[in-house]
Amino acid sequence: MEYKEIMLELESLSNSDDVEGMARFGINPQKVFGVRMPELRRIAKETGVDHGLASNLWQAGYQESMILACMIEDPKSVTEEQMDNWVLKFDTWAVCDQCCIKLFHKTPYAYQKVFEWSTREEQFVKRAAFTLMAVLAVHDKLAPNKKFEQFFPTIIRESTDNRIYVKKAVNWALRQIGKRNINLNRKSVKVSKDMLKIDSKTAQWIAKHALQELQSDQVQKLLSNKI
Repeated sequence: MEYKEIMLELESLSNSDDVEGMARFGINPQKVFGVRMPELRRIAKETGVDHGLASNLWQAGYQESMILACMIEDPKSVTEEQMDNWVLKFDTWAVCDQCCIKLFHKTPYAYQKVFEWSTREEQFVKRAAFTLMAVLAVHDKLAPNKKFEQFFPTIIRESTDNRIYVKKAVNWALRQIGKRNINLNRKSVKVSKDMLKIDSKTAQWIAKHALQELQSDQVQKLLSNKI
């Protein structure tokens, strides 16, 4: 599919009810069609990988076109400069998370960007750092434990950021690391218990919700045979 064809398709699939529904979940981009993910996945499948088209769709600036761009972009063509430019355009958690899930974690710069972006003040840039942590914990199957243990100081440092989209991402990252295997689970539990002692309601909220899942019978059973 060509750029103009895709944009016309998105416009034809626009749903005002879905736009209103997005608002209830805190998704309020300046430009949005209200197209559902199954339709975006269909369009991405029909389009295939296309670096140039991905760039044009991103520049269009609609939530759906930006998510589509992440779906069809070639990770091998992505540069550090592109990642740094794109992350500054995140204006909702949906675009942030989809970009990390569909694209950024596949690049060779993912771990580096976790550390760089975690120190930034922009809410969705910082969220991207912790979303990447969570996504890498799920998808980088062959990474050794030390790749994730190095994230703990960053998690602790940023655990006092009370902005909702940051604190939820920090919690998400801690939980996903703690579900990789039993050793990381034990270390994540220890980190969480240490965070409970921090004089911060946000840090305590993150720790409490992480412990609730990481120490659950369901997670412990799943991890019993993982090293």
